[in-house]
Amino acid sequence: MAVINGKVFVDGAFVEGKNVTFENGKITAVSKGATDSGETVDARGCYVIPGLVDLHFHGCVGADLCDGKVESIVKIAKFQASVGTTSICPATMTYSEEILTPIMDSVSQFVEAQKRGETPSDCSTFAGINMEGPYISPDKVGAQNPAYVHAGDIAEFNRLNDASGKMIKLVDVAPEVIGNLDFIKQATDEGVRVSIAHTCATFDEANSAFEAGARQMTHLFNAMNPIHHRKPGPVVAAFDDDRVMAELICDGIHSHPAVIRMAFKLFGDDRIILISDTMRACGLEDGTYDLGGQDVTVHGSLATIADGSIAGSVTCLPDCLRYAVKTAGIPLESAVKCATENPARALGMGGKVGTICEGASADILILNEDLTLNSVILRGEKIAS
Repeated sequence: MAVINGKVFVDGAFVEGKNVTFENGKITAVSKGATDSGETVDARGCYVIPGLVDLHFHGCVGADLCDGKVESIVKIAKFQASVGTTSICPATMTYSEEILTPIMDSVSQFVEAQKRGETPSDCSTFAGINMEGPYISPDKVGAQNPAYVHAGDIAEFNRLNDASGKMIKLVDVAPEVIGNLDFIKQATDEGVRVSIAHTCATFDEANSAFEAGARQMTHLFNAMNPIHHRKPGPVVAAFDDDRVMAELICDGIHSHPAVIRMAFKLFGDDRIILISDTMRACGLEDGTYDLGGQDVTVHGSLATIADGSIAGSVTCLPDCLRYAVKTAGIPLESAVKCATENPARALGMGGKVGTICEGASADILILNEDLTLNSVILRGEKIAS
């Protein structure tokens, strides 16, 4: 099969007239000229981009990773694929080890079943787990449950990672908590990426975390100290260190469009990762839903817990990408890169997903000129969207 005649996103830019050929779930060629691949999908007048990669969200359409059920993961993965997010790394919430263990076990079951081809073929690829808490600050919990917050514990972490089948790819940490710098070093040594999150860290404490191995900022600006010209805080520390990438939620709630533009100018499109941070209400009507054991009230795009704190998002990643471009004024090329190549790289999957190149998974989106979704190709097969 081949996608022909589209404006194809290759090496950070759109190229007219490229054909993307794929076979057995992998891209075999990206080239101009005639193709003898057989079946073709004509993308004339459309953008052809990689499937999106979301490395920070909790759930959608009534399901949450923390349900601890394979059927919930299936529901999540099917919805995400249908909207164009073809690789997923959903996040847990702050819970005890006793509660987290069966959640991790459900992931292991799903991943093994997906490898054996026993999950529905229209499920997004499960790329990993983002462990958001409990190693965070009790003073910046946001919508996390403060009852379960505690310092990093590498023995506990390793037990949970073992239960997941070594699927924890990201762990969120507040570096100023006593003992957490050691945990950052230990988790980094285990090959897990550490992200600064839900933190009261100062500029110097954030720098110490980066020296210890942290390489990411969780939902930039949110649940952390703001920028101040005499007390620059963790955002400026991250900007100052070229090794660090920053997650950004572009849902019209978490960050003002001008702040989104500022973030792109500060970090550049090599270091921004677009995320959705959606919870189970995504894809559903307004109402009251659960997140991490707390009630969340949803009105339009806003989700809050009882004290008024924002509780994740209800805006899926493709809609965040559209918001970044159409409302915040981010160039399409930059937004696509930050929702595909950058998260894939952060997950250690660069060249495998989130890109259109030979040998990569044939996860391809065709977008209309207005950036609405035209078609989804998942691992080489066109699916209903």
